Amino acid sequence: MDTLDNVGAHTQTAGETGDFFSAVSEENKARIRRQNEQRISVIIGNPPYNANQMNENDNNKNRKYDAVDTRISKTYIAASTAQKTKLYDMYARFFRWASDRLTDDGIIALITNRSFIDSRTFDGFRQCVSNDFHEAWIIDLGGDWKKSGDTRASGGNVFSIGTGVAISFWIKKRSQQTKQSFGRIYYIAANQVVQSAADKLTWLDSHQLRDMAVEELIPDVRNQWLDLTDNDFDTLIPLANKTTKLAKKAADERAIFKLYSLGVVTARDEWVYDFHKSRLFNKIQYLTNTYNALLSDPQDESFPTSIKWTRALKTTYMRKEKLETDDAKIRLGFYHPFVKKYIYFDKSLNEFQYQTSQFWPTNHDKTLAICFTIGGRLEFSCLITNAVPNLTIFSLDANQVLGQYRYDTDGNEFENITDWALAQFTTHYQTALNSPARALDKPAIFHYCYAVLHDPIYRDKYALNLKRDFPRIPFYSEFWRWVDWGAALLDLHLNYEQIAPFPFTRIDQPDERARSAGVNPKVLLRADVNTGSIRIDSETTLNGIPAIAWTYQLGNRCAIEWILDQYKEKTSKDPTIRARFNTYRFADYKETVIDLIARVTTVSIETMQIVNAMRELTRPTD
Repeated sequence: MDTLDNVGAHTQTAGETGDFFSAVSEENKARIRRQNEQRISVIIGNPPYNANQMNENDNNKNRKYDAVDTRISKTYIAASTAQKTKLYDMYARFFRWASDRLTDDGIIALITNRSFIDSRTFDGFRQCVSNDFHEAWIIDLGGDWKKSGDTRASGGNVFSIGTGVAISFWIKKRSQQTKQSFGRIYYIAANQVVQSAADKLTWLDSHQLRDMAVEELIPDVRNQWLDLTDNDFDTLIPLANKTTKLAKKAADERAIFKLYSLGVVTARDEWVYDFHKSRLFNKIQYLTNTYNALLSDPQDESFPTSIKWTRALKTTYMRKEKLETDDAKIRLGFYHPFVKKYIYFDKSLNEFQYQTSQFWPTNHDKTLAICFTIGGRLEFSCLITNAVPNLTIFSLDANQVLGQYRYDTDGNEFENITDWALAQFTTHYQTALNSPARALDKPAIFHYCYAVLHDPIYRDKYALNLKRDFPRIPFYSEFWRWVDWGAALLDLHLNYEQIAPFPFTRIDQPDERARSAGVNPKVLLRADVNTGSIRIDSETTLNGIPAIAWTYQLGNRCAIEWILDQYKEKTSKDPTIRARFNTYRFADYKETVIDLIARVTTVSIETMQIVNAMRELTRPTD
């Protein structure tokens, strides 16, 4: 029997029951009952670390554990204030099971993913374990390749995997638990002692727990253990929050924006995104025809890999629903900064659309949306768009979307900035803004927020808050100055394809070897920031790009570097795409890319000029 299926009396005591005996022999039933009657004081484990499986072609999807998942929902998730929770991964499930199975006095010893230490989605978990255990001893071994800038979370990985690792000991002493309000948490950061994987293993082998440098962690009110803040962030106005999103009445709204959404997750980007509209249509037509042929004459139940299967598409297939190719579903998508691609916007072929269809219910560009990241990997980034945004625009951190307008199922349009927000701004600025020529309205608030989110002083002051919470907005004294900055930034970032191109120097020298061989020049798309130059290919170089242009950073690249990265020729990992649809050639887009680089260079320079002016401004809050 699977350990997580055995939810006997210990879990029933916690409020759940499980019908796990139905498929078990009488002999095994007796053995399981005897086991469940035993007092367990020590549980040791190294459960799997993965949260889910996005590629259904692997046929290795995590199964459900209804009883344990219900316990997680009623404990870790119920206690969480995170906007999005993902706590049904295997190590969280095993921890929930072990916590329920342990007797009143005992120890749980685990080697797991380290994300429970500082992930924002584990805030409810941290609250529960602080209440349930007398002590916790955590050895943070780092090794998370996604957090290269975090000195605790990064470094060599002891298992040579991309996921950070922690060893933890959880001690339950019921006689002591009633004497303190929460459990004591002792933390050891291995990266502060050793960096490489080999050195970490040697260090573990040669040191006992009592000999390691220990820091006692005191959780804050948000159940954060690391990187605690001491500022006025909580006094600022919420940009968005779950309470306002779920509010049934306007009187219950307490944030600037009513609706927010994550960006689109397709789980088959190579199939449903493309620079070329007709090439995208051909891919969708092939996928649809192949799927419908399988539906009408199923070969087997293994889901052949000639198309990309995901959970959503398998669900559609099991319902015997046909797919139809509809070119009206092809829309412009915001794929990465200053890189648009066509997207096939379809619920069966996009794994998660979240609420983006409420911002873009039809193929229009009226809705402007502020996209920004919340996460611990990189510094805060944001950018405006009028196209359907991707989840991972800036980095692997999830992209949040705040539309200026939203639409109901009948197509009726609503302003997404709340009346509550308008009242807050009007009340605060009513005596300071004696300018009848300019109305303090919702578009002005939209521009103001966009400016504040670019303010370098704001980003520095609230850097830790912005890694784990939705932004909050301060009231700056010069309201209209910030509105004007926001409007200028919005125009630059939204209309970048019409901005005047920067006059860099272009040098073309024929690649005689390539020409004599009858092939295109070798694609390079390589930047040299020190010299301000870009090698486009073996024939063309761009010179004279000023240093300031390279400082406009969005996620893990500057704006110009995003263009270079996204237009490179890359070999597809999907065998069908590689064999049938791998027709992208940079030579077809070369002049378009050079023109785009010139315009985004101008955008970068003018953006940083505004940002630098913000930094130099003296602006006390009222």
